[in-house]
Amino acid sequence: MTSVITSPDNSSAPESSGSHRTGRWIDDWEPEDPAFWEATGKAVAKRNLIWSIFAEHLGFSVWLLWSVSAAMLAKVGFDFSAQQLFFLVAVPNLVGSLLRLPYTFAVPKFGGRNWTIISAALLVIPTVLFIVFVQRPDTPYWAFVLIAATAGFGGGNFSSSMTNINYFYPTRLKGSALGLNAAGGNIGVSLIQFFLPIIVGAGGAFGAIKAAEAINLQRVGYLYATLAVIAAVAAYFFMDNLSSAKGTPRETLAVAKYKHTWIMSVLYIGTFGSFIGYSAAMPLLIKINFFRSPIPTESIGINFVYYAFLGALVGSITRPFGGWLADKIGGAKVTLGCFVAMIVGTLGVFYTLTLLHTVPVASPDKIAAWTADPSSFPGFSPEITAAVNHNSDIFPWFLALFLFVFAATGVANGSTYKMIPHIFKTQAQNGTSEGTPDRYAAEAKAVKEGSAALGIIGAAGAMGGFLIPITFGSPWVGDPVEACKVAFIVFAAYYVICSAITWFVYRRPGATMAKAGV
Repeated sequence: MTSVITSPDNSSAPESSGSHRTGRWIDDWEPEDPAFWEATGKAVAKRNLIWSIFAEHLGFSVWLLWSVSAAMLAKVGFDFSAQQLFFLVAVPNLVGSLLRLPYTFAVPKFGGRNWTIISAALLVIPTVLFIVFVQRPDTPYWAFVLIAATAGFGGGNFSSSMTNINYFYPTRLKGSALGLNAAGGNIGVSLIQFFLPIIVGAGGAFGAIKAAEAINLQRVGYLYATLAVIAAVAAYFFMDNLSSAKGTPRETLAVAKYKHTWIMSVLYIGTFGSFIGYSAAMPLLIKINFFRSPIPTESIGINFVYYAFLGALVGSITRPFGGWLADKIGGAKVTLGCFVAMIVGTLGVFYTLTLLHTVPVASPDKIAAWTADPSSFPGFSPEITAAVNHNSDIFPWFLALFLFVFAATGVANGSTYKMIPHIFKTQAQNGTSEGTPDRYAAEAKAVKEGSAALGIIGAAGAMGGFLIPITFGSPWVGDPVEACKVAFIVFAAYYVICSAITWFVYRRPGATMAKAGV
């Protein structure tokens, strides 16, 4: 049975299990107790999970709003370089990663339900700014960087959502529950990349929906501002706070002293950082390597709006599978296999880029003249047409290998988030005897520490979402196509390091965590 903390504005007698007063605080929560879980816990946890997924989903969509919008700015009158655009899509990831730590603190400070209301409402800020300024081509680049930075509010949602849901579920179900929660959020990246071009009039759905005469980027801002308000209202009415999740920032930061917090942070940069970084960069990667549009009215090659969403979709769908598989055979085993797959896939993507032919580029003066007078554009030369057609033939291999990498990142995201609470529970059990009060207290503490670690590790992982686009837009490599090739070699090398760490710490025979089946 659950008991509740009476809110100041409601002094009536306690209600029965499953019902809540104003403020919706649940005082007693024992998900590890099978009887409690079946009688009360399962239904309450499921309801909170559903609305947590909805709010987190919108957070991810707003977070990656610029990933596909940036590639369309030229169509609505903005003139930014490839390096500027890669930085523009990277900035929300940087802000989102930095916000994940305070968002983690917010759950024990304010309550999971209360913070979901606030964090959902904050999404109105980046969407309204988006609405206003994408309609003003005279807006300077620095202003767009600041506006894009506010989309980082959506990135913070992940840590608070995962921290909150971790409290609701028993250890045996955390992998699946956290995998579903994360996947529901992650798929927001795919949906924004699929539907944004359609909503704004750029076409999409693999060409089934044709582009309109004019692109109206502001439309998607209106949609997501409305959905953010709906998410905040839904959290108010349908979610709960857990008293067991209460704590202070000092208690949360205490997990920073554990080596496993930082080891898992390094691994999560490789898994989730890759997922969010590749998702943010994919529209621009396709545009730079396989598409040419010297003026807004003329284009040739692979249209990125048809395919950019697929990577995030695959990575999102496979994430729950990673959590489920980790529940069955162990998170470290799955994670190690995924890093090996990411090495192979990344090197494969690099190889496809080496097969591309160089596409001649007109001088800036000619492009400016054609843009000013589209009727003066002479058409694509035979050399450009031949090179773009050759590269288009390579694109299916590039896409297939890149989706393979995305699938591996998704599975690894699920498996690493299964590992984290298991690691902290193992530490609690190693220092206590079974059936003792000390064991019970240590395991209860481990749940709090595991939730805190989820936030810190999530914050570190999201930093990869900033570093990957920055590496693709490397200012020290003059040719954008060459910069992409160099980037994939760097990423493959990082995955080799992550594989070695995973094996040595969590899979090496005789290692403490390997014995515990982490």
